[in-house]
Amino acid sequence: MDEIAVGVEALTEEQVVAVARHDARVRLSAGACKAITDSREVIEALADDPRPHYGISTGFGALATRQIAPADRAKLQRSLIRSHAAGCGPEVEREVVRALMLLRLSTLATGRTGVRLETAAAYAAMLNAGVTPVVHDYGSLGCSGDLAPLAHCALTVMGEGTVRVGDDVLPAAQALAAAGITPVELREKEGLALTNGTDGMLGMLTLETYDLALLLRTADISAALSVEAQLATDAVFAADLQALRPHPGQADSAANLRALLADSAIMASHRGPECTRVQDAYSLRCSPQVHGAARDTLTHARTVRDRELASAIDNPVVTVDGRVESNGNFHGAPVAYVLDFLAIAVADVASIAERRTDRSLDPARNHGLPSFLADDPGVDSGYMIAQYAQAAIVSDLKRLAVPASVDSIPSSAMQEDHVSMGWSAARKLRRAVDGLAQVLAVEILVATRALDLRAPLEPAPATAAVRAVLREAVPGPGPDRFLAPDIAATVDLVRSGRFVAAAEAAGGPLH
Repeated sequence: MDEIAVGVEALTEEQVVAVARHDARVRLSAGACKAITDSREVIEALADDPRPHYGISTGFGALATRQIAPADRAKLQRSLIRSHAAGCGPEVEREVVRALMLLRLSTLATGRTGVRLETAAAYAAMLNAGVTPVVHDYGSLGCSGDLAPLAHCALTVMGEGTVRVGDDVLPAAQALAAAGITPVELREKEGLALTNGTDGMLGMLTLETYDLALLLRTADISAALSVEAQLATDAVFAADLQALRPHPGQADSAANLRALLADSAIMASHRGPECTRVQDAYSLRCSPQVHGAARDTLTHARTVRDRELASAIDNPVVTVDGRVESNGNFHGAPVAYVLDFLAIAVADVASIAERRTDRSLDPARNHGLPSFLADDPGVDSGYMIAQYAQAAIVSDLKRLAVPASVDSIPSSAMQEDHVSMGWSAARKLRRAVDGLAQVLAVEILVATRALDLRAPLEPAPATAAVRAVLREAVPGPGPDRFLAPDIAATVDLVRSGRFVAAAEAAGGPLH
């Protein structure tokens, strides 16, 4: 995507990813420009009204009872942003900040916030110039908006604070000047409009749902490799058996496993009457049930995400009929819940993958393969410690699966007495998704070596294609070698989608 029109219509997952990760350009659509201009006229008409209007002629939060004189209203907006840009801790990733800015721009484009056109245009200009505000990890309670993260972005629009341009950290004023962007002097309502949104947690949800769609297909690939490598049966993945429990995700995962294992000589080698194994362990047999449940969780999360992408989050809002009304739509509960739900699913998919890996390394359970798949067990340790790394990650993922959204801490002198903690839920989900990619990479690394050790029997075309891609970066069985680079190379292949692409090229599209 070379350029994305931001308008009154909802953005898509693909558009958010294109801007956040791949620096696609943005522009305000003609419809957005009209909507912004029309709603600003409503705010301008109220600016001199002697009656108080929240965010226009009053203070904020617990200070909303104070009416602000017209001469102090520009100062009020500056003070709001400066005081709210109170983030601390590690710097947030560039892609997250860009997603946050894009989604705030999307809400501004709906015409429900009352900002001026030049203010919205400044956000588009910053995205296009690659000027990324420095945002910190702590400062959002996920209610009244992702306040501190959004305030750091608004501070940049004002020409204050610090930004990143490429690898350089610069004063915002210097970066804006170099990009030809004029700092904005905020006016009535604009400070609230730039900070009162759930854009940070929604941006992270959008990035992680995108990544999880790839990782769940990859999980089916890693499971298929393990099923094949451990001489397990694919009979349990039959469509009629899966239909007895008609969850859509389970059906899709089982269909993927059938496609990935089709025409496998390894599978065919133990289908005869001489095979005395009645059924396989749960980590093999129940892969579609676990992976499928995670898929259905992702489907639910995407439904919530799409509703949020179609939302206009601000307080107060300018209604379609020209009223300015307070509301509670900035509460992050809908997003926070699914962020936590996904973290649970991620932890369990990683957990079952680690169990499959452990079976491949144990000579008591791997059906004839050497201990830890080592070249010379005792002298060599093989993939013993790769499974340790998996286990450490899975243990961490279990902790990250503890919900953040059940923990509300009152703030703003009890005016904001129930908050969502959705930003925290999003931050831990990002770490969890990263961990899942690494766990699946280790399973693929181990299972492909097991397939090599099954020679001369050959794997299925799809799993063979996955192994071939891995062997371009990681050698096959042999004496112990420095293992960390092999794991890192496999993780890169997981994240790039090359394993999925190779499997689909050989065995057909995966669900």
